[in-house]
Amino acid sequence: MATTRYSAGLSKLNEIDGEAGQKVIDSLQSICPDLARYTIEFPFGDIYQRPQLDLKSREIATVAALTALGHCAPQLNVHINGALNVGCSAEEIVEVILQMAVYAGFPAALNGMFVAKEVFASRGLLETAATCSTAELAP
Repeated sequence: MATTRYSAGLSKLNEIDGEAGQKVIDSLQSICPDLARYTIEFPFGDIYQRPQLDLKSREIATVAALTALGHCAPQLNVHINGALNVGCSAEEIVEVILQMAVYAGFPAALNGMFVAKEVFASRGLLETAATCSTAELAP
């Protein structure tokens, strides 16, 4: 029987990540179903349920953290899609990743931006995302 944590977590995972999140969970079943369950129960059943931040803020934080780590392209892909699913714009995601160049370094920001580019291209948002330009900031 599924616990309340599990049920709430699975519902939140589906709300944020949809099919991509379910693919991650399904891919773990043949090697470590416990990790799949922990992934549903802790992040999505506990942390994402907390009322102090809305889903958009949580996904912005997650995109920033995964970008800063610099070696989490598959997870970053899922969470950029999740950020878009919960109301973040492509421009906001680009700015979050750009901000990470300051704190995590250019290699991490470059890697993150290339993942974002893939996600935006797959969703037809690449032109929208390309609107942040230094030309607008020049005197």
